[in-house]
Amino acid sequence: MRQFDLAPLYRNTVGFDRLFSMLDQFGGSEAAPSYPPYNIERTGENAYRISVAVAGFSEDDLSIEVKENALTIRGEKKGTPERKSDVLYQGIAARSFERRFQLADYVQVTGASLENGLLHVDLVREIPETKKPRQIAINTRGPQTIEAKQAA
Repeated sequence: MRQFDLAPLYRNTVGFDRLFSMLDQFGGSEAAPSYPPYNIERTGENAYRISVAVAGFSEDDLSIEVKENALTIRGEKKGTPERKSDVLYQGIAARSFERRFQLADYVQVTGASLENGLLHVDLVREIPETKKPRQIAINTRGPQTIEAKQAA
């Protein structure tokens, strides 16, 4: 993969440093973790769901944290259950994990649920009213001075 030098962009832009840091991070040669597998789906115009396969983990073994624009899901087995038999093959992984997701601006976590071995994290993008587009009325009477407004 090609390596891009983003230093010139840092000099000529203001407020995009987080975006450039993310690009640097994605361009790294490190292999992305593949455990546990997950899906990201759009459930509405401004609603999303992250589903993480967490077979063998209970609610007590999982933690979800949101800090700034990062969502972190951790799984760690609290104790090892006593087995009544010897395991000949273990295909269901129960190792600890940490999965991070970078959230866009104004994306909030609205809830989480654990069902059928899948951890579902629901998200919604709520743009504040001050950031939404608005119409500006056009004054057709021409410019008015402060004195003209006070006289009326």
